Amino acid sequence: MANNFFIFPTLESVVYSVFDSLRDLYVLRNIGITMRRVLTGVLYACLIGFPIGLLMGYSPKLMKAIAPFINSLRQVPIMAWVPLSIVWFGLGDGPTIFMIAFQRGLFTLILNTIAGVQDISRDYYHAVRSMGANTWDVIRDVIMPGALPGVITGVRLAISAGWMSVI
Repeated sequence: MANNFFIFPTLESVVYSVFDSLRDLYVLRNIGITMRRVLTGVLYACLIGFPIGLLMGYSPKLMKAIAPFINSLRQVPIMAWVPLSIVWFGLGDGPTIFMIAFQRGLFTLILNTIAGVQDISRDYYHAVRSMGANTWDVIRDVIMPGALPGVITGVRLAISAGWMSVI
């Protein structure tokens, strides 16, 4: 029964179909369009989420002020955003990019950036402060490089979640 072609295609036919479709320009063009949408959405998520995550991770007051708003928006189901995104951005790439950026990428990036900032040892803060660094020096020399592993993880997760949301 497993050899019945109508139930399970053979491995050779699957591999042949994959390579055959990758030679088709129509398929390649649509893959490029999808990649552009995903990368544009992730770029918008980075431009918005990275500064918010840095500020929330660095300042406990901003964390207390913004976290309830961010957490309440995170809980809204993705299907509830679809009609709003169509009303706000019309038909075309706008709603798709918004859904990738806002629902999939933004919150992932904010949370991972916060985690990256909060994982920095307090010893680094004390060391640069003892050398006379001001707030901008701390942000530039300690927080930005120290949060980079969390940010990179957030970008990787945002790209994969954005790609899954397109499908």
